[in-house]
Amino acid sequence: MLSLSSHDMQAVWLSLKVAAAATLLTAPVGFGVAYFLAFVRVPGKSLLEGLVNLPLVLPPVVVGYLLLLFFGQSGCMGPLLKAFDLRVVFTMAGAVIASAVVGFPLLVRAIRIGMENIDLHYIQASRTLGAGRLDTLLTIILPLSFRAVLAGMTLMFARSLGEFGATIILAGNIPGVTQTIPLAIYDYTNTPGGDSMALTLCLVSIFFSFAVLLASDAASRSFRARSAR
Repeated sequence: MLSLSSHDMQAVWLSLKVAAAATLLTAPVGFGVAYFLAFVRVPGKSLLEGLVNLPLVLPPVVVGYLLLLFFGQSGCMGPLLKAFDLRVVFTMAGAVIASAVVGFPLLVRAIRIGMENIDLHYIQASRTLGAGRLDTLLTIILPLSFRAVLAGMTLMFARSLGEFGATIILAGNIPGVTQTIPLAIYDYTNTPGGDSMALTLCLVSIFFSFAVLLASDAASRSFRARSAR
């Protein structure tokens, strides 16, 4: 039977909070970027697309180090953060930012694919009937791409649950503050006799990831059934 210590429960709870915060905070931005990539035609758009997808191909440790340089005391954001007495490095905010940056390409890619599969005749008919861009976005594009948005958020949440490299560089591995499930597993694998606890946390991580996928699939089927009525 699985047995989790209070230390492990902190890691589990922190992982869920970080994944949820990263997903919810970046979902509106991801939707906007996906809309831009899917429907806006401007020169140099491929550069933006490459920039968005860059964290997907870079090693997470590299992403974390670049974020550390950006948010560190001597980085671009360092003086501004210091002026407002804010800290990102070695805080939960840093863990959220690291997870958000690493998972963002998955979110945008899923939403963009959903938007590109929308029949353009619906959008053209909406514009012909006098609807503005915002009305078309809210009444046509958003409902028709809802399943893609849900899929993107699911992928990002699951990816955030498993984020390790960028998190340990930017947020550190501080128990009760920034130590998520993957970081706790890393600690146990480097501790004599910690294999059983590492396996327990692995099973917990698998359980949550699988539960998220099942919930997403159920919500998607429910939305599809309502749309078919």
